[in-house]
Amino acid sequence: MMTNQTLQTLRALKLTGMAEGLEQQWSQPGTHEELGFDERFALLVDREATHRHNNKISRLLKVANLKLQAYPEDIDYQHPRGLTKSQLADLLSNQWVHQHHNVLITGPTGCGKTYLGCVLATQACRHGLSVRYFRTSRLMEMLSIAHGDGRFAKLIQQLAKTDLLVLDDWGLEKMTLSQRNDLLEIMEDRHGLKSTLITSQLPITQWHKMIGDATLADAILDRLLHNSHKLTLKGESMRKMMSEVDHSGC
Repeated sequence: MMTNQTLQTLRALKLTGMAEGLEQQWSQPGTHEELGFDERFALLVDREATHRHNNKISRLLKVANLKLQAYPEDIDYQHPRGLTKSQLADLLSNQWVHQHHNVLITGPTGCGKTYLGCVLATQACRHGLSVRYFRTSRLMEMLSIAHGDGRFAKLIQQLAKTDLLVLDDWGLEKMTLSQRNDLLEIMEDRHGLKSTLITSQLPITQWHKMIGDATLADAILDRLLHNSHKLTLKGESMRKMMSEVDHSGC
């Protein structure tokens, strides 16, 4: 009776990890019987800490809404696209996010830009950092709608507070004046305070032309390129090569 009451109390206090740990200790008495009270209690506290950490990561990943499930341990370094482990080792430490630097990933279609962006975003979530992922065109559309329904200021504030903003497929279309102004406001809020990750088929040398207005392009790129880490990928499409392998095996 006391056992059930203790478990109910722990769960009522939202100490789910401790409750699960206590159940495990009771169900495996032989494993824990030689441990003293302090050691068994330390195991319960550790179980609760791990439970809360895992829940936080799950919440951060849900809010990030990444396009792909992508993990550092699954990166393919064998594909000839100019990517090395040493290039990513520093980025995977997340120091660049803590230092409020940016990451710019460029390269041809299918070389894994989005995947690598989602890997770095996942790693940021694993370290307790907030992330938001957008296809650039979708974010521009959201901002345009927000102007009309009065949510623009709130959306801009949300983006400004996010530790890492991921803008995927940057530069597919030339920007309008309204989009340039919105983007400048986002970059102004984030410059030196938060980090932005961009993936693009366009080489960085063409971004100025894509943005359009020379003055606004200078202002946006000055904030974006400052303290940025650049990954320039090359080679054939990984999707195309994998498709050819699948067909050859049929």
